[in-house]
Amino acid sequence: MLSEPILTTRTEDGRDVPVLYWRAARPLYAVSSAPLGGGIGVRRWVVNATVPMSYHRDDPADHLAGLADQLGLDGPGVGLLTGVDVAEVVSRADSGVRVWATVGLGTPVQAAAPATPAVVEPVGTVNIVALVPVRLGDAALVNAVATATEAKTQAIVELGLPATGTPTDAVTVLCPADGPVDPYGGPRSRWGAPLARAVHAAVLAGGAHEVVPWSDRPRPEVSPGSVHFNRSAIPGSPADR
Repeated sequence: MLSEPILTTRTEDGRDVPVLYWRAARPLYAVSSAPLGGGIGVRRWVVNATVPMSYHRDDPADHLAGLADQLGLDGPGVGLLTGVDVAEVVSRADSGVRVWATVGLGTPVQAAAPATPAVVEPVGTVNIVALVPVRLGDAALVNAVATATEAKTQAIVELGLPATGTPTDAVTVLCPADGPVDPYGGPRSRWGAPLARAVHAAVLAGGAHEVVPWSDRPRPEVSPGSVHFNRSAIPGSPADR
């Protein structure tokens, strides 16, 4: 239903910046909190793009739509942003559910803690992309987002951080666009339970090692030029990452 993630780069401001994307063999039904393609509806692809920690564009949806167009991705899709290197994606599978997570925990927060408006929050971000093999109803998709978020928070707490996530986390859950509809997505439901386990395992693995923000890594000597892409599949079994 959904391709293995494909890793490529784009050249911006003289640097090769990583981009990860998935293509759907046929349209999928999705729920997402992403800046591009958020909400509920049919989606054909997902993009997870690395950006500098200083990212401050006020048009992220347009930015992601432009990247998708340059990648040749047609139709509606989902676009995500993160300050970590998307090559560090972690994948886990459980009972037919697939999960991919890029885990940046440099700005952990408690969701209900007092806000600090004077602080500009960097784009660290935990981005979760999940694929459930059966059609979920709209309510079940919304519940699946809550289930994935609860599992993410469980992993973050187990990592020793007094936090529920980061200010910019996003979740995308995809499923077939047709077939019998399953009405449940909670953590004890048929598909919510393996979703929770897979998200928990992916975030726990991704957060277990220190992830250096992409913009803090050594800058290679490259010549400025137009945006281009170097496509290469991520090596290795996704379940082993």
